[in-house]
Amino acid sequence: MLVLALPELSREKLVMSIPTSHPFNFDPTYGMQLAQLQAIETPEAPAGFDDFWQQRYRAALAIDPQPKLRHSKQRHDNWQVFDISYMSTGSFQINGWLLIPRNGQVRRGLVVGHGYGGRDQPEFDLPLEETAVLFPCCRGLSLSASAKIPSDASGHVLCGIESRDTYIIGGCVEDIWLAVSTLETLYPWLAGHIGYSGISFGGGIGALAIPFDARIRRGHLIVPTFGHRQLWLTLPTVGSAQSVQAYQEKHGSVLETLRFFDAAIAARRITVPMLVAPALFDPAVAPPCQFSVANALQKFNETFILDAGHFDYIGSEQQNAILREKVGQFFKAL
Repeated sequence: MLVLALPELSREKLVMSIPTSHPFNFDPTYGMQLAQLQAIETPEAPAGFDDFWQQRYRAALAIDPQPKLRHSKQRHDNWQVFDISYMSTGSFQINGWLLIPRNGQVRRGLVVGHGYGGRDQPEFDLPLEETAVLFPCCRGLSLSASAKIPSDASGHVLCGIESRDTYIIGGCVEDIWLAVSTLETLYPWLAGHIGYSGISFGGGIGALAIPFDARIRRGHLIVPTFGHRQLWLTLPTVGSAQSVQAYQEKHGSVLETLRFFDAAIAARRITVPMLVAPALFDPAVAPPCQFSVANALQKFNETFILDAGHFDYIGSEQQNAILREKVGQFFKAL
């Protein structure tokens, strides 16, 4: 696997730019160097893992998303902005935004996932041309909030966790599959030219969604969560894993459910080109879990290493600018 950091910086400079001062009562590097992170192996899949996801995908594929568009109050010089809704599994209405370029044809599509903070507007500063960009809000979050689902990350990540069949994360993966169906419904000629990009929560959801949906031809995951659930349950964090760890202490192990929602196990099954950006320091998504996802991918994929995730740091603007350029080139090949 091609591994990239800042090309114009020495390795010594790269290490020095990892944050050393922080307010946390644990080490967000978990005492691990790059070589140790790259040595993390993929957990063994539970029996029935593939059948579980394939059955869910077939059920999702049979749903008519019935997309509805209306001009958004938001305006941008480069994009036509639409408010969009579509139907997902369980008759759940997903809301979000659709961006269409003001100039040029629509030649490709991209579904963009969000972090566990949700999303209050689309991203306009995208390195993309001739692309229809769909920003869905997964069920229970932001525009797709529901009285039946906690809207905060600590509550959302526990919703339905008692069973793999009711766990909210499965529904969120289905929301992404139905987003792809929505793009193909609106623009049938985009079939075979649709990608996915997601950060943090959206990165983990993407890793679960991509291997079972052949319509997604490229994927970009930034600091992805939900990798190596056994580790995820044990490492100190300020992220969503913290509430699951507290739940486990009170109610007993939830690993049997979580193993079916392990982004690293799913990532091993991805066969399309991927650009993954894990971080060496991250208080919200432990780097060992992020690297378990990156390491599981096939060797032809590219890993771009960030110094930190979910944390401001010196050099972040430069790193993100380089990554942004790579993302533009990566999806141009769709």
